[in-house]
Amino acid sequence: MNIIQVYKQFPTKQDCIKHLEQVRWSGTPVCPYCKSTNQTPVKNSNRYHCNTCNTSFSVTVATIFHKTKCDLQKWFVAISLVLNAKKGYSARQLGRDIEVTKDTAWYMFMRIRKAFVDKTESELMTGIIEADETYIGGKNKNRHADKKTKGGQGRGGEDKTPVIGLLQRNGKVVAKKAKDVSGKTLTSFIKKNVKEGETVSTDEWAGYNRVSQKFNHLIVAHGQGEYVKGEAHTNSLEGFWSLFKRGIVGQYHQISEKHLDRYVEEFCFRYNNRKIDAKITFALVINKAVNI
Repeated sequence: MNIIQVYKQFPTKQDCIKHLEQVRWSGTPVCPYCKSTNQTPVKNSNRYHCNTCNTSFSVTVATIFHKTKCDLQKWFVAISLVLNAKKGYSARQLGRDIEVTKDTAWYMFMRIRKAFVDKTESELMTGIIEADETYIGGKNKNRHADKKTKGGQGRGGEDKTPVIGLLQRNGKVVAKKAKDVSGKTLTSFIKKNVKEGETVSTDEWAGYNRVSQKFNHLIVAHGQGEYVKGEAHTNSLEGFWSLFKRGIVGQYHQISEKHLDRYVEEFCFRYNNRKIDAKITFALVINKAVNI
């Protein structure tokens, strides 16, 4: 879905509302407060009156669009722009493109990212799974002398935030912010997302030493200049990290640790749906947006 397609399919606000009502209720409005279907349409309004709990509601209640003052068409355009931006899309750029303030654009972005989160229990990864970690934070060499920190790049940086990830070859990627990259943290993350007995490929970091207890563990020694050894490599996941970091450097410039997970989820969602038709992905996000 691009901007032209959005406006062709949803030329008015009423078209957007009708679409949300169909997606959320399938033709029968349900009160979001008491779940009753005993309701009456409010005249000259897009709201309904619940005859059970005596409240009024619209289709946007308890969705990412709740209490928004921005046109739903702009929301739909924003969703399409985020989905189509392989390396991310800045709030300032969105603000310029749909004519809202940067603060409104940032607020919309954070709401949209909530619709990217998969709350269902997903199937465990199978086959060959790559495990790796990366670190988010500025480079020490680019800082003024009085702002440099102890340590260096990667695991040595004191002010960097670790992000751990798993990638199933020719499949999905899962990643999240982590408190550290200890063996306990890494092993627990792998056990939660990978079927026991499957093959896990990692580098030589000691934090992965326990992986061999439950999985077929392949190791590639990066420290020795080794990057591929048969099936052992983490190149696919490192490609995802590269894409994520290009988004930070080229679009966002800086990400706070507080909201880091939201950005990670955004890139994971886009990566995992990269081979799906854009219209289907757009429909999926709309469905998740009204059922958060």
